[in-house]
Amino acid sequence: MSAGRRRRGEAAVLRTVNRVLLGLVGLVLIAVGGGVLAAGLGLGVPPWWPFDGRDDVLLSRADRGRWRDEGWWWPVVLATLAVCVILALWWLLAQLRRQRLAEVLVDSGDGAGALLRGRALEGVVAGEAEAMDGVARAHVHLQGRRSAPATRVNLLLEPHAAPAETLSGLTDEALAHARDSAGLAALPSEVRMRAAKHRAERVS
Repeated sequence: MSAGRRRRGEAAVLRTVNRVLLGLVGLVLIAVGGGVLAAGLGLGVPPWWPFDGRDDVLLSRADRGRWRDEGWWWPVVLATLAVCVILALWWLLAQLRRQRLAEVLVDSGDGAGALLRGRALEGVVAGEAEAMDGVARAHVHLQGRRSAPATRVNLLLEPHAAPAETLSGLTDEALAHARDSAGLAALPSEVRMRAAKHRAERVS
């Protein structure tokens, strides 16, 4: 299986997980909220529903302390919380990875097209930007669709750098080279600049 197919498969799995997760959370919220609202309004609720009156609580003090003296209670609670935290972190990392464009579709001239690794294109643009005078460090983030990518560039400028000249050089050289090499009609970019901190020089 190629890397492109594997990534598309992972994206499809992530979309399915997101839909199932959101659907389950929505159903739980609707069921719990509807049950609490019905009980609070004095409407009929099933006999197994823990909250059955306006002055009732979801969990009584006896219910909250029922299992505390059991040896298995705290290990189960801690294990459940650990699993929930791990799943939440996995989901968060998967969302962050998804926001980064993994590949760019390049017109190869044969109608089929070729795939260019997004990190490779980011590295080329960052390297060319850092080679410019006055740029201490460059970070490039590729986003958008693989057929219509865009870049977000963060530049750390040296004290002597001229922002206008740096922006012009970045646009006319690094970004233009990346656009032409990938055969793109356009490469929209958002550029952010900040100055590097430096100590004040003493004048004698």
